[in-house]
Amino acid sequence: MNIEKLVSTTKPRLEKIENEMTLPEVLSDARRMAALGREHHRLQKLLDTQDNIERTNNEISDLHEASDDPELAELAAEEIPELEKKLAKLDADIITLLVPDDPEDNRNAVLEIRAGTGGEEAALFGADLYKMYQYYFEKCGWKYKVLNGNFSDLGGIKEILISIDGDNVYGRLKLESGVHRVQRVPTTETSGRIHTSAATVAILPEAEEVDVQINPSDLKIDTYRSSGPGGQHVNKTDSAIRLTHLPTGIVVTCQDEKSQYKNKAQALKVLRSRLFKAALEEEQNKRAAQRRSQIGSGDRSAKIRTYNFPQGRVTDHRIPLTIYRLHEVLTGELDLILTPLAEFFSQEKLKEILDSSFKSSESSL
Repeated sequence: MNIEKLVSTTKPRLEKIENEMTLPEVLSDARRMAALGREHHRLQKLLDTQDNIERTNNEISDLHEASDDPELAELAAEEIPELEKKLAKLDADIITLLVPDDPEDNRNAVLEIRAGTGGEEAALFGADLYKMYQYYFEKCGWKYKVLNGNFSDLGGIKEILISIDGDNVYGRLKLESGVHRVQRVPTTETSGRIHTSAATVAILPEAEEVDVQINPSDLKIDTYRSSGPGGQHVNKTDSAIRLTHLPTGIVVTCQDEKSQYKNKAQALKVLRSRLFKAALEEEQNKRAAQRRSQIGSGDRSAKIRTYNFPQGRVTDHRIPLTIYRLHEVLTGELDLILTPLAEFFSQEKLKEILDSSFKSSESSL
């Protein structure tokens, strides 16, 4: 099934959504109404774009015919290139619109960075990644807060948890999940040899209580004294919280707040997010069982990116993409990587949609 035929199925779906949005049980469900409203907007924009493509094609065809007239040839020669540029933009727009937004994309997120192989150098690289993300958060106008941190003696980061609030946070950051590798001469290296170290990044969609129900009897709660940066309360009160989710073995620690109650609330938020992402990944893995690869799954065991300092190079191994703009990336210009990544995976999703539609069309014959 080609794109035009796929677009033709949009109108019936739009009518179905409009009918569904009038149902009392849907009207009383704010989340469902918002989701249907977003899909309605996308589908209506899809139809409008397709109409615009048809009009533009007709205009180009008319101008080609008019170019046979000497009096109109010059005018046609001027207008056709502009209309062809417009058509190329519309074609790109419709491909984007054909791929439905992930309903979780607009959630806030929790970012976790952990030092991997490489000892102190891995922890220092973890700190570099944290600074890179800080620059990017500020560039996007997002608010962020450190929930918990474990720091090395040289100022590196062994582990850090950050909550991020803003527009489309999870959707923009979810492709950052995975192993980030660095190649450089460590400050502790005296012979000038290049070392390879790594840190893992996990992006968790922030979950609400309605998304994940946690049975209090499934929790083991430990309190202890905070340590590290954090103000006068450090090492004076048992304000730090460690939650252990017994069914899964997930452990969450929070110590940034002075209040034990606030640390517990933050820890529960992170725990819900981890459980929610685990449920999402389980569902995604079921849907992906027949796919040829697990590209983009965010598997933390997969090496996704290399930062090579001697060459000033950043390579993303999933597309692959290589750019020699390391300093810009580390100072927050992450869109140099995130935008082509998003475009690539959007194209992959479109292929899956078209393949699925084609198979459905064949089976109905």
